[in-house]
Amino acid sequence: MTSTHAPAHRTRSLSVPAMVTRIAVLGITLAVTVFIAPVLISQQSWMWLAVLLLSAVGIFVLYSTKRFVPGKYLFPGTFFLSVFLILPIVLTIGYSFTNYGDGTRGTKEQAIGSIVASSVQQSPDSPRYAMTVATSGSPTEGPFELYLVNPDDGTVYRGDAETALEQVDPGAVTVVEGRVTEVQGLTVLDAAQVNAIYNELMELAVPVDESSAVRPLGVNQAFVGTTVLQYDEATDTITDTSTGEQYTVGEVGDSQYFVDSSGERAFSQGWLQSVGLSNYERLFTNSTVAGQFFSAFVWTLVFAAGSVLLTFALGFALAVILNDQRLKGRRFYRSVLIMPYAIPGFISLLVWSNFYNRDFGLINEMLGLNLDWFGDPSLAKVAVLLTNLWMGFPYMFIVSTGALQAIPDELMEAARMDGASRFQSTSKILLPLLLVAVAPLLVSSFAFNFNNFNAIELLTEGGPFPDGSGRGATDILISMVYRIAFGGSGADFGFASAVSVCLFVLTGVLAAIQFRFTNVLEDVN
Repeated sequence: MTSTHAPAHRTRSLSVPAMVTRIAVLGITLAVTVFIAPVLISQQSWMWLAVLLLSAVGIFVLYSTKRFVPGKYLFPGTFFLSVFLILPIVLTIGYSFTNYGDGTRGTKEQAIGSIVASSVQQSPDSPRYAMTVATSGSPTEGPFELYLVNPDDGTVYRGDAETALEQVDPGAVTVVEGRVTEVQGLTVLDAAQVNAIYNELMELAVPVDESSAVRPLGVNQAFVGTTVLQYDEATDTITDTSTGEQYTVGEVGDSQYFVDSSGERAFSQGWLQSVGLSNYERLFTNSTVAGQFFSAFVWTLVFAAGSVLLTFALGFALAVILNDQRLKGRRFYRSVLIMPYAIPGFISLLVWSNFYNRDFGLINEMLGLNLDWFGDPSLAKVAVLLTNLWMGFPYMFIVSTGALQAIPDELMEAARMDGASRFQSTSKILLPLLLVAVAPLLVSSFAFNFNNFNAIELLTEGGPFPDGSGRGATDILISMVYRIAFGGSGADFGFASAVSVCLFVLTGVLAAIQFRFTNVLEDVN
């Protein structure tokens, strides 16, 4: 007897759009991996290469089959969380134990190559080439490569600070009138752009061999010269062939450099090294640094707490007033009050920075004052808090208005029937009930303002700087970190990373304490 029933289990085939999408995703993943992997290998970026390969393998394992259904949904969020949040934290912690900064970003071999190449001297018979500058990045920041044309035979060469001079395939460049005008995959800088980076260009040296290198000569020529400094790998020393002086590796501070016979640092170039806990010791044991850190921490607490309290107080008060049913035109007033929130923050900060101008600012003009808002530390802090109040109260107003809608009107009516005044019913009933809903938002607002870099940098730029120190009177911890990492005295990413780690811990501890106290509000329910 033949059964007419269909099988209990049937393999479900993919639809055509789903199959096309799967093939496209896997194809794009493979193409990106094949394109980026060689670049990472050439740059010896092993960590990012591992991230790339593991991600590619994960995508192929999860999305090339019908299995691992939960993983298909968990992978995208986990991937972006790891790459954009966890990995930067790990890198920051790692850099905090190094001397990473200006002059100490590369390996020891790269530092030696830079030192030797920078000692190139031109002789009367030094060969000269027609030079073109190209870049794979920004025309102002590089990295820069030199493309040279030999005027005798038209041979084209290329090189950069880390890559020795090598001959170029003629098909990869376009040569017009003895000069490279186009390079595949790169941007060729014009005369104005070359002039803009002239100082950086004059410090660039392309190694040719152990005793010679190419240096720019003007904006469109380069020469091959001999290097005065020679490195001896056996003794780990650099010798000045013109004077015979030897430079050895020695300790300067918490890092190693090439030093002269008196132990003084001989060259500005160094290399990336592990310095252990030196950055943290400097932060807590150096009286000047520790004082600046403590001052910044105190002001950060005042700024964050003051911003939250002031914005919430004003936003809550306005929400209560506009929640009165007897008030006409409430929708119009609410629309007007949220307008500052609709304006991009950086625009508001730049506009307000002009309002505080001492000579022609709107505030001094309207009030008939002559206050130097950004020249006096106390007035500058007041200006920061007032501006943040203007920018933050609409958010608190919206949050409070939404929370008030969820509180039954019967509670307030019952309080008034029991003889409570309007102030008593608002402070003893309305406010505690509202805080149950908005307390977590207040904690997050405190954490945001604790690291509100834009409010400081765009308004006061951390100033004023009364004592000429690296930290300004209005610098909070995060802007202080910025000034350490990118200050005028040179970048010190290792120390800035150590301060960032401490800032991360402080923010977490303060948030945990605040959430602990907000648990008390649960008893209100």
